[in-house]
Amino acid sequence: MPKKWDGIVSQHINRKFSRPIAKFLAEHTRITPNQMSFLSFLVGLISGICFSIGQAIAGGILAQTCSILDGVDGDLAVLTGKTSRFGGFFDSLLDRYADSAIILGLTLNALNSNYDSSLVLTFGLAALFGSLMVSYSRARAEAGLGLVYKSGFSGYAANRDVRLFLIMIGGILNQPFILLIILAVLTNLTVVKRIFDAKTFKGEI
Repeated sequence: MPKKWDGIVSQHINRKFSRPIAKFLAEHTRITPNQMSFLSFLVGLISGICFSIGQAIAGGILAQTCSILDGVDGDLAVLTGKTSRFGGFFDSLLDRYADSAIILGLTLNALNSNYDSSLVLTFGLAALFGSLMVSYSRARAEAGLGLVYKSGFSGYAANRDVRLFLIMIGGILNQPFILLIILAVLTNLTVVKRIFDAKTFKGEI
């Protein structure tokens, strides 16, 4: 199903590309929203592979491409009248796999640099777990508490669109280890903030 909210990058950058792409696909092809979700996943997977073999610039660009394509499936579902609960479920699962592949690729890239391998692995795992928990914390808060994070630090700071945009920048600058540190800190801080929000929740945030 189309997302109930958009991150900052999606609002100001991604949707300017995803909506025209979705409109073209709806009018001229038979591509389904689920097929677009799978294509986005494949692009994310290739991004991770590119990072792992030292092609950081290509990996970064593909990560942002994955982010844009991730918006196409929802727009396409609306335009073709093919929104479904399964589509949202399928898209969410594939996003987690793609994110994991990209962060693992970044970690392998950083391991081939001059940085201490134990530090790289520490921040790589922290970035991986943090990224997964950002998505999980949102889903559990919404399902269990009726709490929707749609504003402020909790709502925007570590959304997937922001993470993939940062990965694009880090890839172009060829700074995989610094990028892992940023992702690790940003995602886990967001989760901690969301825990605090959930604990003190009295109404919609």
